[in-house]
Amino acid sequence: MTEMFGIQHPIMLAGMNWIAEPNLVSAVCNAGGLGTLAIAQYAPDDARQNIRRIRELTDRPFMINQPLHGGWAQENIAVAIEEKVPFINYSLGRPWFVDQVHAYGGKVVGTVAVARHAARAAELGCDAVIVTGHEAAAHGAAATSLVLIPIIAGMVKVPIISAGGFYDGRGLAAALALGASGISMGTRFIVTKESVVHENFKQLCLKATEQDTLYGDMFDGMPGRVLKSKRSEEVMKGQKFGLVRAVPNALKVKRILKQNWGQFARSAIKMMRAEEGQSLFQLATLATNANAQQKAIYDGNMNEGIMFAGQIIGGIGDVPTVKELIERTVADAEAMLTQLSAAAIAR
Repeated sequence: MTEMFGIQHPIMLAGMNWIAEPNLVSAVCNAGGLGTLAIAQYAPDDARQNIRRIRELTDRPFMINQPLHGGWAQENIAVAIEEKVPFINYSLGRPWFVDQVHAYGGKVVGTVAVARHAARAAELGCDAVIVTGHEAAAHGAAATSLVLIPIIAGMVKVPIISAGGFYDGRGLAAALALGASGISMGTRFIVTKESVVHENFKQLCLKATEQDTLYGDMFDGMPGRVLKSKRSEEVMKGQKFGLVRAVPNALKVKRILKQNWGQFARSAIKMMRAEEGQSLFQLATLATNANAQQKAIYDGNMNEGIMFAGQIIGGIGDVPTVKELIERTVADAEAMLTQLSAAAIAR
């Protein structure tokens, strides 16, 4: 992972919408990791502006993340290619742009949660895959990282970045032992000093245990994991968002993406027709979730906010800087691997 991406440490910032913004991305890059800018929430001009902002904050390589099933996906990918972003990470779709990225020396990274999808990504020319386990925030599938990584390591020759269940040096050492080349951390980077997440939800994370997440498809239309909060528990109990409630939130998403009515309608149709398409109700919950996420992240609204978080939330006990977190994780992993090696030799 370090050789492929030209970074110092095999640690990646997950491309979390609303959270993985230029300041956090550049902090991870400057600390020797791989920062990933989430651009799905941006209109193309805003995506370009934020890519250029990262380049003002760091001279290190970075990645962008864009799901391919809706919004400005095609246009945002075009922007990333025009800007010659070193690494382009996609999910939920088939990458049509592999040759274009390779033409300027960039690399394409697919995000998957199922073993056969990892094999397919490698066949399509992806240079690496991010493998998301069930433990992860947001959209893991049924299998855990402990199961997925060894299976996929036996199927593909490209580097594997393991996501879901990682927050410290022991996890990094374990991922390497399972066959991964490094780890992706999302939830752990949420609780850092550079994170934009509101203090209310950072404190909620610090108080949470590994039991304090909820998993289901009612939060944004796809199976995903969120932090327990007043609103997420209401949704889990059956008080779903509903189409009527989704309408004003969908209009907010339209404004954020700066789309006219035709573009907005075409995006919705494209999402329903995609390989991993969504129903109208799923799109409604997705729109409402976007608003609930912003209420958690930016406003710290404990009554109406929802935030995606992984099961590792129970292992987080402090709010370090990004640099402190990465250096500690690497040092602890090295110590653990040395200890295990010594124990094996002693036998």
